[in-house]
Amino acid sequence: MSEPLNSTRRSPLVTLLVVLLFAECALLAAASIYLLVELFTATPSSLASAVALLVLTAIATVWLGVIAVNVLRGRAWTRGAAIVWQVLQGAIAIGCFQGTFAQPELGWVLLVPALVVLVLLFTPSVVAATSRRDA
Repeated sequence: MSEPLNSTRRSPLVTLLVVLLFAECALLAAASIYLLVELFTATPSSLASAVALLVLTAIATVWLGVIAVNVLRGRAWTRGAAIVWQVLQGAIAIGCFQGTFAQPELGWVLLVPALVVLVLLFTPSVVAATSRRDA
């Protein structure tokens, strides 16, 4: 039987982790909506690429939401999944710092939360709170 989400008092670091993951999910959802609007209002140079980017962004949004919800439930697998997402987000952030179309402001907006979440994932209170294994 599943435990209720608020069955035990959470560490403030776990709460911060969940808030950051849901914030990232919300921003990714906004990016998905933006890409959907752009698909219908602008003429993409490649329709197939635009649709593929929209689908991948939507899938990532759902997946990040699943991760955040399961951090609340204390599932152990969420640490690995969150680490993978933060590494991907960090790679995108690093890409924002270089190249012809560099946008360092966006790079910092992506990099700072990714680093904070990575640090939080290795704190003892978060590891203890996310150690539940399914039977």
